[in-house]
Amino acid sequence: MHFFRPTFFVLLLSALLLGSCSGYQKLLKSSDVNKKYEAATQYYEKGDYFKAGSLLEELLPLLKGRPEAEKAQFYFANTNFQQRNYTLSAYYFQQFYDTYPNSTLAEEAMFLHAKSLFRDSPEFQLDQTNTLSALEGIQEFLNRYPESKFRSETEGMSQELQKKLENKAFRSARLYYDLRYYQSAVTAFTNFQQQYPSSAYNEQAAFLKLNAQYDLAKESVEQKQRERYLEAIAFYQNFIDTYPQSKNLKDAERMYDFARDEVAKLKPTEPTAAK
Repeated sequence: MHFFRPTFFVLLLSALLLGSCSGYQKLLKSSDVNKKYEAATQYYEKGDYFKAGSLLEELLPLLKGRPEAEKAQFYFANTNFQQRNYTLSAYYFQQFYDTYPNSTLAEEAMFLHAKSLFRDSPEFQLDQTNTLSALEGIQEFLNRYPESKFRSETEGMSQELQKKLENKAFRSARLYYDLRYYQSAVTAFTNFQQQYPSSAYNEQAAFLKLNAQYDLAKESVEQKQRERYLEAIAFYQNFIDTYPQSKNLKDAERMYDFARDEVAKLKPTEPTAAK
């Protein structure tokens, strides 16, 4: 008898699972809106977001005008969020707070809309359009609910996204330098310093900007060299004033000395086309 017990329990479990699936399939085919809504709510509260979402997706058009519609729409948006369908959850949460702006769930829906956009933000190497959309969504939420209980988490998301944009901007400027597009590198590093004045990358950006300008001057036609070495000297002065203890100080001084010597040798000339 003991030999057959494991088989018996396997069969029992299989029967229960089949019964459960069969019940769910019957619900999907059912035309009983109330029964479907009750089951969807139960699945949702148990954390079975797939089944809850499948039922709610069918119910939403049938619940229009009924009191249950508000809750059903919020639950449906959240089933997508819980299943990491962030593009869809962002859309449905926005649809919810646009439809029910005075709902007790409107604040949370707007927060989860912003959080969906945050979760949908790609790695910094990729296009950051979604990151910018997420920052807009976060700012809109903070403007509408400045005292929200979600404020701290929302501000944390904003800071993380800003760091991502900062990282991308620095690495893009660095790429110009690595590819020897020195004039573009100088412009990109200048923009970076202006846009992110408190960045941890600023010392490195200032040094690389000096280096790019120095290399640009060295590779320029003679008519442009004096002007460009003078610009490098100005970058050096700014660098040592801001970062007097920099580990790159010796290299900066070497470039400064060379640039100063070249300026002394070169005569001012009329501007001509760049190399």
